[in-house]
Amino acid sequence: MAEEKKSIWSQYSENEKLELEELNKGYREFLSKCKTERESVIEAVKQAEAAGYRDLFEVVKKGETLSAGDKVYAVNMKKALVLFNIGEEPLEQGMNILGAHIDTCRLDVKQNPLYEDGGLAYLDTHYYGGIKKYQWVTQPLALHGVVAKKDGRVIDICIGEDESDPVFCVTDLLIHLSQEQMKKNAAKVVEGEDLDILVGNYPLQKEDKESVKEGVLKLIKDKYDIEEEDFRSAELALVPAGKARELGFDRSMTLAYGQDDRVCAYTSLVAMLATGKMRRTACCLLVDKEEIGSVGATGMQSRFFENVVAELLNASGSYSDLALRRTLANCKMLSSDVSSAYDALYASAYDKKNVSYLGKGMVFNKFTGARGKSGSNDANAEYLAELRRIMDDHNVHYQLAELGKVDLGGGGTIAYIMSLYGMQVIDSGVGVMSMHAPWEATSKVDVYEVCKGYTAFLQNA
Repeated sequence: MAEEKKSIWSQYSENEKLELEELNKGYREFLSKCKTERESVIEAVKQAEAAGYRDLFEVVKKGETLSAGDKVYAVNMKKALVLFNIGEEPLEQGMNILGAHIDTCRLDVKQNPLYEDGGLAYLDTHYYGGIKKYQWVTQPLALHGVVAKKDGRVIDICIGEDESDPVFCVTDLLIHLSQEQMKKNAAKVVEGEDLDILVGNYPLQKEDKESVKEGVLKLIKDKYDIEEEDFRSAELALVPAGKARELGFDRSMTLAYGQDDRVCAYTSLVAMLATGKMRRTACCLLVDKEEIGSVGATGMQSRFFENVVAELLNASGSYSDLALRRTLANCKMLSSDVSSAYDALYASAYDKKNVSYLGKGMVFNKFTGARGKSGSNDANAEYLAELRRIMDDHNVHYQLAELGKVDLGGGGTIAYIMSLYGMQVIDSGVGVMSMHAPWEATSKVDVYEVCKGYTAFLQNA
């Protein structure tokens, strides 16, 4: 079903259109509710447990033995998650894995952030991931995250999403005084250290030097029992405020924050939870830190996944170092991440023959990387042929694409990390317009088709 010339919309039955709208409604709700890794993990675990999944570490603690048909999950530091539906074949014969990331570009609050200048209170930030910094000014922003207290309490923070909440913003220089600013190139129009968040202007009833800052501190102390020093052990981020919305007169698209890569994370989760009795073990892996190189204890470069697979083998009564190596090497994986979608307003950035288009279905990227494929996995032809067969057999519309013109730029996913185990891996997902902007656009058709594709892969690879 690759490279369709006819509109996919016109090929759907009425029932399929209803399924498409229902899936995308759930997707918008997920996007609106889950704007951080922690929020995504909480929601995914809730849905997994409702579908019969159990905590693997609780199973291990009880000394239970796992067998075909068992469904388990494991959480890594509240920021990453892996789910398994154990199949009838021995684990050593490998698993079918969907792997996506749940971190997104944002503005992280620094550890000593709050200050006052000119009668205004600000929070100092450090941006996370690759962004165009000028896109983040004058946007209504919401504050999400946690504050960990020394007594062990962890306080959840979410301010700016409810209509009754205040919002925050990064200010910009008025056009009347911007002659010098406008001479700068786009990378320098707004500097990283200038992405500070305006949070207050109301002073306490005194004329001290920092009375506005003190007023903000009093408010957060009264409402959340947070002291200024508690910012030192906090993870707080500013993200675009507001819900995911349908885009266009025809409501054919979705406009929302964080679709890279929650679009693939959500559809992977939906496909995983829909699996029943499996011949081959199915796995859904949702990880953190991809936007900054998959580093850290919750990123794909950590040993979390490998360790959990070892626990899985042990609970199944078949652990050995060799069994672990064989299991990982025999896996097949879709590195489920977004691709750049063609934008006619910026046509010169794309090779029109090798780019994804909104509304044309699931996207496969044989390779990503930059320039001479640097940093890329570059999937094997035989694996791609197998995937073509699966997609065609299950009426999944798909397209083959690259990220952009050769030598113009590039990108990456977790595929190259997983390929280190010797498993077959390819990048696949959904085309996105305005990727890494505060608000990104996707097609409802592509969300529906990629979910079909992920389901077909789990059950037939």
